[in-house]
Parts: sequence; C-alpha cells; structure tokens
Amino acid sequence: MQGRRVDLSSSFVPGDFNLILLDHLIAEPELKLVGCCNELNAGYAADGYARRKGVGACAVTFTVGGLSVINAIAGAYSENLPVICIVGGPNSNDFGTNRILHHTIGIPDFSQELRCFEQVTCAQVVVKDLEDAHELIDSAISTALQQSKPVYISVSCNLSGAPHPSFSRVPIPYALPQKLSNSLSLEAAVDHAAEFLNAAVKPVLVVGSKVRVAKAQKPMVDLADACGYPVAVMPSAKGQFPEQHEHFIGTYWGAVSTPYALEIVESADAYLFAGPVFNDYSSVGYSLLLKKEKMINVQPNRVTIGPGASYGCVLMHDFLAALAKKLKKNTTAHENFQRIYIPPGSAVHAKNNKSEPLKVNQLFHHIQNMLTKNSAVLAETGDSWFNCQNLKLPEGCLYEFQMQYGSIGWSVGATLGYALASKDKRVIACIGDGSFQVTCQDISTMIRQGLNMIIFLINNGGYTIEVEIHDGPYNVIKNWNYTALVDAIHNNEGKCWTTKVKTEKDLQWAIEKATKEKQDSLCFIEVIAHKDDTSRELLEWGSRVSAANGRPHNPQ
Repeated sequence: MQGRRVDLSSSFVPGDFNLILLDHLIAEPELKLVGCCNELNAGYAADGYARRKGVGACAVTFTVGGLSVINAIAGAYSENLPVICIVGGPNSNDFGTNRILHHTIGIPDFSQELRCFEQVTCAQVVVKDLEDAHELIDSAISTALQQSKPVYISVSCNLSGAPHPSFSRVPIPYALPQKLSNSLSLEAAVDHAAEFLNAAVKPVLVVGSKVRVAKAQKPMVDLADACGYPVAVMPSAKGQFPEQHEHFIGTYWGAVSTPYALEIVESADAYLFAGPVFNDYSSVGYSLLLKKEKMINVQPNRVTIGPGASYGCVLMHDFLAALAKKLKKNTTAHENFQRIYIPPGSAVHAKNNKSEPLKVNQLFHHIQNMLTKNSAVLAETGDSWFNCQNLKLPEGCLYEFQMQYGSIGWSVGATLGYALASKDKRVIACIGDGSFQVTCQDISTMIRQGLNMIIFLINNGGYTIEVEIHDGPYNVIKNWNYTALVDAIHNNEGKCWTTKVKTEKDLQWAIEKATKEKQDSLCFIEVIAHKDDTSRELLEWGSRVSAANGRPHNPQ
C-alpha cells in the first residue's frame, strides 16, 4: 500500500497477521525495517526514533502484539511523540461473523484491541475495505503529525498486498496545512504579557518540555537574547535550550534544582513558563513555591497570564517571537544569579584513591568529560535522571529521558531507535540494572544493526529510585552477570565489546578504550556500585514524592 510519503524507519515484530504487510514494507526502498525482539521494545524504539526525526513507526500483529506494544504507545502519547502503530489485523471476511480467531481472548468480537488503543492514541482506523483505505491511512498519519501524538492503523491481513487505483501513483511527501494564531488574540496576549513582565523587577524564563511539540526552541532562544532574563529549564526540557547560552542558569526542579536555580526562580516577581508540565514528579511531590499571580503559562496553543486572563488560538512560537520585540532589557535576576553562583569544584574526584570502590559521582564526572557536540545522552528512569540532570551539555550534544510516563526499561528500546535516527551522534545511555532486566533483549538488535552506542549499566542491586520512595524486599533483584549476558547475545557476530569496572582506574581505562579503539563497536560497561550510593537529589526527591503518595484520605 502506498500513499503520501513520510520518511522514517519502522521497528517491527512479525506475527502471522502482519507477515504479508511486512513483505510490502520491506519492498519500500526508502523505508528501513528493523526487527526487534519483542513488541514493547519495538514501541520504545519508535519512541526514540520520533524524538530525533519527528515521527516513528512500529508494526506488530493483532492483539497479542498490539496489547504488548501498547505500554510504549502510552508513553509516546504522554511525551507528545507522533508514533504510527501499524497492526496486521484479521482477514476482512471475518469481521461481522461469529468466528473465534486465535490471538484473541476467545470471543467473536475483534474490537478489544481497538478499544484499548482509543485511550492512548489520537486517531484509530481499521482498514477492512480498499475503497476507503487510502483516505483512512492519510487521515491517521496527518492527525499524528498535526497533534504530535501516536495513532493506530489496523490493516486486514488479506488487504496488504491487494492492488487498488488509489495506491497506484508514486507517493508524495506530506505537506500539512500551516497552523495560524488568531491575530487579535495574539496581539492582546503579547501586549498583556509585555506589560506584566516590563513592570517586574527581576523576571525569569523557564523552559518546559512542550516547547518541542510547539517547535518553539528558536523563538525561545530569541526571546532570551532580547530580554536578558535568566533562563532555567524544567527537568523534562533538558536539552531543549542551549546550555552555553549566557543567561542559562540550570534546571529548575524545586528542592532538587541545580545549584541556585531554585533561589532565582522562586524569588522572582514574575516568571514566564513556556510549555510546562506540572505533575507530582516535576513538582517534587507538589512542593514548588510558585504563585499563580506571578506566572505567565505559555502552552502550545494558549497563553494564561496571572490567575485569570487566558488567550486561546495563540501559537507558542508566534507568541514568543512577538513578545521578544516588546520586552525591555532586564538583567537584574541574572546579575543576582552571578553574585550567588559558586562553580562546582572537582576536589571530590581528586581526593579519591583510584583503586577504591567506584562512586557514582565519579562515574558521572567522567561521563561529563566524554561529552562533545557529537554526543547524545539518554537517561533511564531512576537515579540517572538526577545524575544526568547535572551534566553540562556542550553545544550540539543532545539529551532525552522519559519523565512524564517514567516506565522503567524504556531506555533500551529508545536507545536503539534514537541511535538509528542519529548516525551523526554517538549515543551514551545510562541504565540501571533493574530497568535493564525488563528490556535487555534488544541489545541483540543493536549489534545486528551495527550501532556503536556506549551503555553504562549501573549495577547497584535493585530499584534504587523505588527504595528512596518506599523501601521493601521487592526492591531487591537477582544479580546477573550482565557482561556475560551481553557477550552471550553478541555470540561473536557483529561488533560488541564489554567490560566490568569496579574502580575509577578501571573506569578511566574502559572509557579510553570505548572512545578510541572500540569507537565503531557497541560498548557495554557494567559499573559496580554500592546499593546505597545515590545522589543527594534522589534522596530529597524520594522523600517528598513519598510524602505526596502517603497523604491521608480526605473524603470529599
């Protein structure tokens, strides 16, 4: 089946309902198909690919495949990623009959999978007739691109290779209609915001994760250049604003912010948040000291100023670009930051005996030194969230993690997809042992695809992030010989190098080898860490999230 063209790779897992579909996908010269070990990782790979290329796709079989991939699709929905989930469905002649099919729950109703996907996609189509297939597929894909959310496309297994005149032409690229702001609403919002911010003494800017979906990264930089305010990022927006910018002050994450960002943001008399998401994790258990009357909240299509005034049909990039022309230069808050800021020292690393057991802060000190414009960092759910948040990203260095959904194991598949989409970068993934045990199989696909990422597997014996929220025996996992596992998967086919490090000396040697002699190989470095060696930020964050989770019932 051919229609309008979207340039992408597709991750897949074969099943009898999608085999003919896969034959035709493989035949597409501009589509790269990547077979994954399971559907969950195929979905995570599509998520990672979409983060870099703007859209990703996965193909699975009916129900057993669809309900396996749905967790990854839910994560993509939460992160505003357009992922096209293609399912090979039942034969079109079986719809509306009393037949019971395999791969179902044993009832003659084939809508169970569709009803599940209705909750985690922005559009769902079932292609069981060629007459409207072209229109349905076009509609679903364009909706994914317009709304930046996943879509579900089910194609009956007997239609995948069936010819139809609507698919006879050479496909052409998608060209979506341009969204426009309401000019009167935009003008009113900009005038109100300019008046609000120009009256402030020490205003600040804070970048949220939705600047990506709004495609407003450049207007955000232009606004920062124009106004002179200090700029912080929310944790989920790390990498969405250049950290070399002269007014960048770090991550605003409440009590676990990078040094002095908290004090500057929460002491401001006005703050503009561009694309924020305030949930229990980003608010550190709802403990942020922000006041609505001081805030301008800029969402992709709406601007809210103070406690009440709200302007709809205003696109974020239009608003930020217009606002930059109306603001007076005000560097007061940034000057305050410069007065109190003390650059972090490196004495902690210099004093440690290089033959002593390796500390996690030493690990990330050396990861920091590895980063260049040719790097990309992926942080798995866990203490890597906090340690990676403290990394200073050089110009051109990319960064990703899944904060809203926070599904452990996400990073293995996402690293695969991101690396496939980023041939110009060497991907560095920081993954905990507990998360790795969930999705480790697709190390195999990485080797098979000839990818050269560096994976730091942090082996500290359990679910450390859960320990700091609420400890119990369920947070301890069976220890694996992770390097031996990866060696077994490698099986001397492809390029893969593994090592286990226990000291800083070991780590330095491993990094030297991974970045030079083994730079064209997948490098898997297992880091042995003490189970209680956690970041200060995780300890603080965990106690506050635990308190939020443990609030007593308040009957309404």
